[in-house]
Amino acid sequence: MTGKKSGSGKSKKVDANSKAAPVAGTERARKAAIAEIQQRLQGKPSAARSANKNTGKPPKASKAIKPKRPGALDAAAQIIADANKPMTAKELIEQMAARGLWKSPSGKTPEATLYAAIIREIAAKGSKARFRKYARGLFETSEP
Repeated sequence: MTGKKSGSGKSKKVDANSKAAPVAGTERARKAAIAEIQQRLQGKPSAARSANKNTGKPPKASKAIKPKRPGALDAAAQIIADANKPMTAKELIEQMAARGLWKSPSGKTPEATLYAAIIREIAAKGSKARFRKYARGLFETSEP
């Protein structure tokens, strides 16, 4: 018996033509990719990209940009700066809601979330944080 044995006992022959076909396809794709890269480097749009552009449709109108509302930390910093006194997270949440600066997106404990966010900012930024811990549960602005 000639050739290598497989698990089923049949001889396995390798066909030279079966390996040549995938190599030719990859070579063609490689050459196309190289040509596209060279066109991009020269500033020319590739043929594939220009074929995909739909020139019949007018460009989409840009959406109106809404003013960005402040986040909880930004609103809390603003409230503390205006109050000039140390405040708890619960007082901050109440003041933010009363002034319309920020409201909880249906959270059950927004004061706990704000407290944790303030603590994280103090830990991460240190003396450059916007808040300073005044006493247990009380925060004040770090700016004089």
